[in-house]
Amino acid sequence: MPELRTDRLVLRDWRTSDLAPWAAMNADPVVRAYFPKVLTRAESEASVAGFQADLDRRGWGWWAVEIAATGEFIGFAGLDPVDDGMPFTGVEAGWRLARPAWGHGYATEAGRAAVTHAFERLALPEVLAVTAAGNLRSRAVMDRLGMTYDPADDFDDPEIPEGNPLRRSVVYRLRAGDRRPGER
Repeated sequence: MPELRTDRLVLRDWRTSDLAPWAAMNADPVVRAYFPKVLTRAESEASVAGFQADLDRRGWGWWAVEIAATGEFIGFAGLDPVDDGMPFTGVEAGWRLARPAWGHGYATEAGRAAVTHAFERLALPEVLAVTAAGNLRSRAVMDRLGMTYDPADDFDDPEIPEGNPLRRSVVYRLRAGDRRPGER
């Protein structure tokens, strides 16, 4: 399975040792502030099984992210086809990190590695990123990646109940030809 490397990070297959910190991340209400709920340990473990199955089958997906210098697991990042039932199609780039990893540029670095893989290895014409409209931290990462936002693409996430303030979502796009020269 290909792993992606940056100056500071490794995006790699999932390991059994990732389960406890992944479950702790998903049980943290601050990390999950822009999701409908925190996850149980069983739900977190099931997600890892699905992520690894996708990596094994396709060779790309949601990779575990570790700090290269220490081997510390800090979250996930990668690429995944947009869920069925959304008002658009394509491949989404995403990331989620444990709170101690916030503020170090890791999400942008991991996101850039995933986008580079999408364009250079998978030859995708476009990559999307989707989040709740109020998730300003994630939207800032999308901006740093050079993605563009068009309010006309805003939508109500069909997986989130009506009346929930997280339902309103935004889409950012980056087309292969829109990447700035030298951007990796």
